[in-house]
Amino acid sequence: MLVLVTYDVNTETAAGRRRLRKVAKACVNHGQRVQNSVFECMLDAAQYAIFRAELAALIDPSADSLRFYQLGNSYKTKVEHIGLSPQFPQDGILLV
Repeated sequence: MLVLVTYDVNTETAAGRRRLRKVAKACVNHGQRVQNSVFECMLDAAQYAIFRAELAALIDPSADSLRFYQLGNSYKTKVEHIGLSPQFPQDGILLV
């Protein structure tokens, strides 16, 4: 399923800047950045549960926020894009 993840981490302190880097790195490991604090992640239910718990453990809930939008497997009919496209489609093959 496609999950859209957005985050807002308070970076007024050094600890906040560290949290931001950790959250961004975790998101890069699970998906594709589509805007500064927005990631598209192709995950199954178990991967989603693990990823969500990982991110929840990284943030300070009194200063930061996470949002998860579960677009499901038929996401292609739910996403409209205008402008510069991501480097590769979420369900495409990536050779490294």
